[in-house]
Amino acid sequence: MLYLRINYPQTPKGETVDVYFDTKISDPYRWLEDDKSPETAAWVKEENKVTYDYLDKIPFRNALKARLEKLWNYEKIGAPFKEGNFIYYYKNNGLQNQSVLYRKDVKGKEEVFLDPNTFSKLGTTSLGGVDFSEDGSKVAYAISEGGSDWRKVILMDVNNAKILEDTLVDVKFSGVSWKGNEGFYYSSYDKPKGSELSAKTDQHKLYYHKLGTAQKEDKVIFGADLKRRYVNGGVTEDNHYLVISAANSTYGNELYIQDLTKPNSPIVMIVDNFNSDNHIIDNEGEKLFIVTDLNAPNKRIVSVDVNNPKPENWKDVIAETEHVLSPSTGGGYIFANYMKDAVSIVKQYDYSGKLMREIQLPGLGTAGGFGAKKKEKTLYYSFTNYITPGTIYSFEAKSGKSAVYQKPKVDFKSEDFVSTQVFYTSKDGTKIPMIITHKKGLKLNGKNPTILYGYGGFNVSLTPSFGISNAVWMENGGIYAVANLRGGGEYGKKWHDAGTKMQKQNVFNDFIAAAEYLIAQKYTSSDFLAVRGGSNGGLLVGATMTQRPDLMKVALPAVGVMDMLRYHTFTSGAGWAFDYGTSSDSKEMFEYLKSYSPVQNVKSGVQYPATMVTTGDHDDRVVPAHSFKYAAELQEKQTGANPVLIRIDINAGHGAGKSVAATIQENVDIQAFTLYNMGFTELPQ
Repeated sequence: MLYLRINYPQTPKGETVDVYFDTKISDPYRWLEDDKSPETAAWVKEENKVTYDYLDKIPFRNALKARLEKLWNYEKIGAPFKEGNFIYYYKNNGLQNQSVLYRKDVKGKEEVFLDPNTFSKLGTTSLGGVDFSEDGSKVAYAISEGGSDWRKVILMDVNNAKILEDTLVDVKFSGVSWKGNEGFYYSSYDKPKGSELSAKTDQHKLYYHKLGTAQKEDKVIFGADLKRRYVNGGVTEDNHYLVISAANSTYGNELYIQDLTKPNSPIVMIVDNFNSDNHIIDNEGEKLFIVTDLNAPNKRIVSVDVNNPKPENWKDVIAETEHVLSPSTGGGYIFANYMKDAVSIVKQYDYSGKLMREIQLPGLGTAGGFGAKKKEKTLYYSFTNYITPGTIYSFEAKSGKSAVYQKPKVDFKSEDFVSTQVFYTSKDGTKIPMIITHKKGLKLNGKNPTILYGYGGFNVSLTPSFGISNAVWMENGGIYAVANLRGGGEYGKKWHDAGTKMQKQNVFNDFIAAAEYLIAQKYTSSDFLAVRGGSNGGLLVGATMTQRPDLMKVALPAVGVMDMLRYHTFTSGAGWAFDYGTSSDSKEMFEYLKSYSPVQNVKSGVQYPATMVTTGDHDDRVVPAHSFKYAAELQEKQTGANPVLIRIDINAGHGAGKSVAATIQENVDIQAFTLYNMGFTELPQ
């Protein structure tokens, strides 16, 4: 390949120094945290110019885009759901920037109900959620502008599409839950003054909005006096109870309930600590059904009388098993979706805990759905894996009969590809699962371009799913490998805990061991290996490439948490402390974070992999300053010819609601950058 000469923008260095437990830490690029400054805006513009000038010179970039667009261009239809007199479903004709919400009436007449593509010219305003009143006559739908977590909520009459009242604004980390037809609950923070990206949001409040009143009159139901970082409220299907969950971190919650049938009924505490995850999934009259990991790391379902709801009165309905449980309810049944080595097993129970049947799934992969109202007789679920595009099945709740409801017509031959699960050994001897997917007949010669993907945090499980961009990567001879690292939820609470706080290095060791396995088994070699991850996975890539820069040829950290000493000072970052700890907790915790924080561990005189950092300029979840500072450090200190670029999406956030056009272009640029830096001047076969 021809090495493209890069003249990086000059990034001025400031003199900011912080002191942590008598240790001075220089932060020369602190000024990049100011997203409102003209200097930061100019830097973003200059960096993007350098990045796109580089990408424009890659000879096969346009061919890659043409193939990705062609494969992406198929009709995608979501599972239907009934509200009032209509059946609703999402549909995308192929390359629409946002999926459209359609509906059919009792006569089967189809019409567009909500089309987010009309919300903005550039497709940067997305539909963030749709919630119907009890009788289905009214809808509250949320929109996100530029990828922001701050939402607006619009109220509409479903029969005549008339907007009912003024739009609610400044709603964040919230759904909408109707109380009958007269009003609904939602959550938000006080809107920060100044920057939405850098200001902390740490007191969530639950509000009740009564139709026909102004938002300023909305009553605070919970969170005014009791400060909690995450508060959410939901009304049970029978409109009998308001259920409130309150938390200060991403794991562990208090649980409360209020009887809505009795005027001035008090809010009753069920769980009074943050030591377990607890969620009410349904009720039968005064009997509550709760999914919990209290004394059950893999979760169980319990029942309890609402009049004596404390944990000491809980009784098992579905006991804990060796596999992690994720339940849903529909048609008057409980569907226990278990994970066995990151693959779905689904069992159907009645509300007494009697096993009705195990659902016969189409194969090994990920099943999701089954959720519906109690009265529904036909339910729907989806099934997918790395080589099977998502297919929707109907399911008769009483008989257990399944049938294909919607199978996409994709220009991809699944039978030409294979997914294999392996178990490799991490540094401390722990067995880690990984699924490796590629064309059949692959030669194990160490020369196959490979993307190794990981996350490893926040109890998030990486389960098999079809991705159009991954399919194109594999069509071009690539390997796509996904490692199920500690810190995730694949094996329950113990697996999650083993990748948190002062055990976080386990996650990086697991990822490094995955790369070493792929190289040892000759799937690939360091010259043909790329590592990729987003958000917490961006941290994973940043930490791994600074610890083992020799291990991979390309690094692709997306919207990553890169400054571990300061992450908790931005927006809702302090809520991640269960997984990370903070630099203010103790000297020991500070030293541990400093030992792997990507921004603080870029060293001069080291040849780092070819790196393309990606972020969005409106990301108010993981603020773009993380990526800005990391890219600046790498560009200053990189040794050798490997490029360091940062690709900054404009009017984009953490990823949710990103338009199809923007998603395609981002994946084109990532794959083009990766293959070009592996030495390819044309697309491999």
